[in-house]
Amino acid sequence: MAARAAGEAAGEGSARPTGEMIRRPLGTTGVTVSAIGLGGFHIGRYPDEAESVRIIRTAVERGITFLDNSWDYNDGASERRMGAALRDGYREKVCLMTKIDGRTRAAAAAQIDESLRRLGTDRVDLMQIHEVIRMEDPDRVFGDYGAIRALTDAKKAGKIRFIGFTGHKDPAVHLRMLDVAHEHGFRFDTVQMPLNVMDAHFRSFERLVLPRLVEERIGVLGMKSMGGNIILDSKTVTPTECLHYALNLPTSTVITGIDSMPILEQALAAAASFRPMTSDQVAALLAKTRTAAASGAYELFKTSDRFDSTAHNPHWLG
Repeated sequence: MAARAAGEAAGEGSARPTGEMIRRPLGTTGVTVSAIGLGGFHIGRYPDEAESVRIIRTAVERGITFLDNSWDYNDGASERRMGAALRDGYREKVCLMTKIDGRTRAAAAAQIDESLRRLGTDRVDLMQIHEVIRMEDPDRVFGDYGAIRALTDAKKAGKIRFIGFTGHKDPAVHLRMLDVAHEHGFRFDTVQMPLNVMDAHFRSFERLVLPRLVEERIGVLGMKSMGGNIILDSKTVTPTECLHYALNLPTSTVITGIDSMPILEQALAAAASFRPMTSDQVAALLAKTRTAAASGAYELFKTSDRFDSTAHNPHWLG
């Protein structure tokens, strides 16, 4: 494997009480988060808004403390619903993250403020630059009038605590973002990227980016453990195997889409049953997916524009 298993790094093992949510450090922020995070995209698509609020609150009550969202999810519905769910004392129980698309200082600043209004809070714990999927994105973000200035301004103003970035296209883009940040004397608190049983075989974030994040002690946010359920279409792995594989990596949290109570129970059960995997167990799981993963056919976020929301809406970039 590219890096130590998360269980080894966090000291997990058979001593953890059955059914208790795993908690892990979020990089060097001093914050501890649930090893399973609730994704914001799917919750905004649920037809019943009241039920989506119930799902979020139930997740928090059951131990999920990391909540994911984005300014562009479902025309703002995802943030508004999460904001409604976090009233009545729930906000204080979670690490709240959202993302902005703006690459310019002006666009990013406007999106930060709009996200705060929708979420009904004066501060989010983590704000991330969304969809860093182009080689020129780092240059725009760190340019003289780039988004990083809006983010650092917002941090100074107390609107956000930590800053990160996300992307799903190519590990080379992530590495360049880290390099350009370093050139500007900036260190990200978190990085979000695909980590799954297919990624290990094809344009792998696990093999190329993860070791650097571990070395630099940057919080690792895993996503697309099932690739929007497309990985499950390969008929090579189960949802629990997908989640266990991602949990076995040195992730702070594994963000997964939860759009119903049964899917919430599935995620909670996977966390409760997780134990650090042996090298033989990892090898056996990767052997099952090797052929299907070879061409990226089940990782369409890497090989198509299907998941590239900013490519379909370039005006969001500013």
